[in-house]
Amino acid sequence: MLRRVLTAAVTGVALTACSVTAGDPPPPGERVVTLVTHDSFGVTQEVLDAFKAETGITVKPLASGDAGELTNKLVLTKANPLGDVAFGVDSTFASRALKEGVFAEHASPEAGQGAQRYQLDPPNRLHAVDVGDVCVNIDVAAFKDLGEPKSYADLVDPKYQDKLVVEDPATSSPGLAFLLGTIDEFGESGWAEYWSKLKANGVKVVSGWEEAYTQDFSGSSGKGPRPAVVSYASSPSAEIGDDGTPRTKALLDTCYRQVEYAGVLNGAKNADDARKVVDFLLSEEFQADVPGKMYVYPSREGVALPEAWTKAAPLPAEARTLPANQVDANREQWVQQWRTLVQG
Repeated sequence: MLRRVLTAAVTGVALTACSVTAGDPPPPGERVVTLVTHDSFGVTQEVLDAFKAETGITVKPLASGDAGELTNKLVLTKANPLGDVAFGVDSTFASRALKEGVFAEHASPEAGQGAQRYQLDPPNRLHAVDVGDVCVNIDVAAFKDLGEPKSYADLVDPKYQDKLVVEDPATSSPGLAFLLGTIDEFGESGWAEYWSKLKANGVKVVSGWEEAYTQDFSGSSGKGPRPAVVSYASSPSAEIGDDGTPRTKALLDTCYRQVEYAGVLNGAKNADDARKVVDFLLSEEFQADVPGKMYVYPSREGVALPEAWTKAAPLPAEARTLPANQVDANREQWVQQWRTLVQG
């Protein structure tokens, strides 16, 4: 998912640390589980090393595109899976993967510590690993005199003309989440009219999060002219000024909830060890590493967030969602309708 490059873009630190480079053959006799992930999977090396020391299992990440690409590859290769476990199929694509039979059943003993809140199917084929809410973020200083927008409706007010940059829902996961949020807000009969108003008010559309946030957004990590951008509820935690005050904020009335899942792949060569890796992804040790490495909220309850998050980026109490089966049934139609309407 493109949002994960937030860490690299803001701090200059590479996200991914893994115990075996994808493609390297394992040493003879070593127990290896291939973890198929989106491109921005991240975990601290010490966490992987501790898991290997405890279980004897080496986790081998295999990056496979963003959430949409990952799901598509898992479906196309389900007869001969790319690995043993997959992580990164999110709530906008999960129903397709489930319908296609990509994942095997596994009742993780760790699921009852919080992941069950986001359960999608009774057979427990997918377990929630993290939560990331997509929201409009604003450059606080830029709205000091104008007044801050607070809602979707505010964004079409003429006084905010040419202020907003969004990502293309056909090429960007946060762009798709923002589109789904507007559909939830205005309904299937009203969202197109809303987007017509956004277009008339000068909304700019770019291909992905990195371009929007680092090139067009005027916040501290961006040098562009637009003070409103579709990003994440967690983004302001990376924008703390020297005085300890967040320089950006998320508009919580515009948040759409994304949940990322992991599951054992049907046909996994190392199914027993694959189940242990899913349990590991839900464990307290891995979950505590999630905010700092992947800039999302852990699904496990009781995991402490970094201090900056407590002040600048608490998990929104409520966020918009649409049923996964509704998204799966309508996603392509909605995106095509959006393209015709916004891009011509």
